[in-house]
This record gives sequence, structure tokens and C-alpha cells, in this order.
Amino acid sequence: MGETFGLHLMLDGYGCDPVRLGSENFVREFLDEFPENIGMTKLMSPHVSRYGGTEENGLGLSGFVLIAESHVSIHTFPDECCVSIDVFSCKSFDTAAAEREIVEKFCIRRIERNILDRGVEYPKNADVAKRLVDSEREQCQIRVAGAA
Repeated sequence: MGETFGLHLMLDGYGCDPVRLGSENFVREFLDEFPENIGMTKLMSPHVSRYGGTEENGLGLSGFVLIAESHVSIHTFPDECCVSIDVFSCKSFDTAAAEREIVEKFCIRRIERNILDRGVEYPKNADVAKRLVDSEREQCQIRVAGAA
């Protein structure tokens, strides 16, 4: 992860098990267990919603779970046997292990993966962060005073 704010793992899986992709219970259970499995702290119960579909977008599920480190989100497309999952965390985690678990759970045959370092300019040092915030507040006060 380097000196960034966080790591963002984005996976698109193809050739998945359509029964699992269409099961609210399965998706909810995945979101409930996955954070702990990758060393994260779940802040809430997962939320999963069914989407009825339109001509442009088919039936599927969308869900997320907030974690202390950020979030995990999922969008399933059972008719196309596809899933999109994002894991964003300000805490480093084993992306390969996370990917293996996702591939296994959703029976993914082909995968497209993107891993981004987020917040490259985010200061890790608290003193640096405080100076930046103080400076930005001063600039805002100057602009507000100038507009009055």
C-alpha cells in the first residue's frame, strides 16, 4: 500500500454461480463474514437490496457493509453470471487472500482485477495533517471575510 490513505480492490467476476448471485441470504452472509475474514472490523449488519431490472439493466442484488476501515460493496447480475465487488480499506490487507475467498464463494471462472492506492496525498503524520487543516481553515476565513 505504501504511503497512501488506503487500498481499493475492485473485482469483476464472470461465469459465476447464478443461484448464489440471486440469493439475498447468500450475499448477506458473505458481507457479514467477509470483513472479519480479511482482518477488518464490521460496524453494522450488511444491507442488501434486490433490483427488479429494466431493459438496460437486468435483475440483481446490491449490498454493502460499513467497516471501521471503510466499506465492502457488491453488485450481482445473475442473468449474466457476473458480480462486481469493491473492498476499500484505510488498513492494509492481503488482496490476494481476499480475491481467493471471493472467487471461491461466487464460483468465479474469469476475473478482472484492479487495485488502486487511494489518497496518495493524504498525510499519515498527525502534525502534518493538523497544519494542513489549520491552513485550509485560515484560507476559508480569508475568503469569507473578503466576500462580506
